[in-house]
Amino acid sequence: MSQLALLGGPKTRTEPYPPHPVIGAEERELVGQVLDSGLLSGFIATAGEVFLGGPMVRKLEADVCDYIGVKHCVAVNSATAGLHCACAALGLGPGDEVIVPPYTMSASATAILMTNAIPVFADIEPDMFCIDPESIRAKITERTKAIVVVHLYGMAADMDAIMAIAREHGLGVIEDCAQAPGAHYKGKRVGTIGDLGVFSFNQHKTVTTGEGGLVVTNNEDYAVTAQLVRNHGEVIVDKMGVENIVDTLGWNYRMTELEAAVGIGQWHRLDELTEHRVRLFRRLEQRLVEIGSPALKLPPVREGCDHVYFLYAMRYDAEAAGVSRATFVEAMLAEGVPMGAGYVRPIYLEPAYQRLIGYGEQGCPFKCPLYTGTVDYSKGICPTCERLYEEELVSTAICRYPLSEADVDDVADAFAKVLGALPELAAYEASKA
Repeated sequence: MSQLALLGGPKTRTEPYPPHPVIGAEERELVGQVLDSGLLSGFIATAGEVFLGGPMVRKLEADVCDYIGVKHCVAVNSATAGLHCACAALGLGPGDEVIVPPYTMSASATAILMTNAIPVFADIEPDMFCIDPESIRAKITERTKAIVVVHLYGMAADMDAIMAIAREHGLGVIEDCAQAPGAHYKGKRVGTIGDLGVFSFNQHKTVTTGEGGLVVTNNEDYAVTAQLVRNHGEVIVDKMGVENIVDTLGWNYRMTELEAAVGIGQWHRLDELTEHRVRLFRRLEQRLVEIGSPALKLPPVREGCDHVYFLYAMRYDAEAAGVSRATFVEAMLAEGVPMGAGYVRPIYLEPAYQRLIGYGEQGCPFKCPLYTGTVDYSKGICPTCERLYEEELVSTAICRYPLSEADVDDVADAFAKVLGALPELAAYEASKA
């Protein structure tokens, strides 16, 4: 095997990877229809059909309902907006606590703050990376009102255990499905198990509108609240005869007709795009099993679930490798293949939580007089999450359309090359010490 690129040898991969996403014929046709119509957005903050948006938005919502088997869908302009709508639908407010994992995009917790409630962080599973039900149970207080569950990297969390805890304590459940559209948990689509589900159409997601999101629910009241928050609800509640106006102050979370047109075409391709990801993953996993290095611990799939592989995350064992994770990732990147370390910093270590600064200079909602608890965002509160972030987790986003098995083989070849040269890599690392 040739010398590592990091040590002066040739790269495994020299060509750039093709971009994501790929826009298909249906998306182009539907966007053309919108442009020809001249109706770029169908929303007006007044009573009537226009309150619910234009025909493309309503078509997208109907298609999503049919696909995942849910009664209501509310299209919004981001998953962040969707999470805020979901928190509002549950009536969260000052003094409430919401349990959420720290190993996720920041919006999973920021949406809680947007209702003036307090995020409480529960630790994650060491091997499947989703929120740990036992940690949830340990974090419940008399102030706890809801749980935000994140189906991380494309696989569902342990929903049986989580829903049992939620029902035992009368808690609402929001499923953050941004990375797992189309995934199943024991025969059910993610997003349909809790009280509300939220999906993302961000640029790098499996299906995309550039920016966009969805809220799904089987509860009509929750759907109406989400619609009010989406479209300036405070000026429409009386015209709609809404009596419970808690958390209905409206924002502009409206999806445009252009975004919805792209979303319809993309959503129709979800199965195709997911099957492509799974096929590439199986190829990569087969190669990694053949390599058989003790330095890498491959991710299991939860019993009764499928995995849609938004990201392929593994645990790296630096002790078994004899090389630090940082040097291993440096070597992989030098080979010309995508590789990341740690995913995201635990949310509670970000400045807003460390300094307890949310709204204004007085520390709201963390220091709100309506909140009777004491926040703890100190380092060490979620040790499994911190260990994965600081020491173990490595990931690659190689399993995506339009990449091919040949592209995946380049990544596998880089793994084989680097893992086969760990002694040389250890010597390189020692020389830099």
